[in-house]
Amino acid sequence: MKRNASAQWKGGLKDGKGTISTDSGVLDNTQYSFGTRFENGKGTNPEELIASAHAGCFSMALSMMLGEADVTPDSIDTKASVSLEEDDSGFSITKIHLDVKVKASGIDNDEFQKIAGKAKDGCPVSKVLRADISMSASLN
Repeated sequence: MKRNASAQWKGGLKDGKGTISTDSGVLDNTQYSFGTRFENGKGTNPEELIASAHAGCFSMALSMMLGEADVTPDSIDTKASVSLEEDDSGFSITKIHLDVKVKASGIDNDEFQKIAGKAKDGCPVSKVLRADISMSASLN
């Protein structure tokens, strides 16, 4: 299986503008720019897209692993926060924090934490990212 996305950029870094599109059409010439990445401009940015991909991937992995433990969650709500920081070598994504809230019955917190940790480490997006990935998970 292969998924595709494309980006086009026109102009310099600060005055330029770009668009991002996906083959599925979910993103279709979606605008991004210096302002959307480093300021509060309207549009998207690569870090936001990484965060959304990680939150979605993790939620699905957690659902699968809970299912393997015979637990069907009522809901899994995941927020991924990506930290983009600058140092002497330039900008880097240094951290990703997953804030997970799950509603499920039939599982205790110790087992839930083990499964959540395995999902954090095992989801394909976690595997491809080399940032420090942290998580807080709560079972309601």
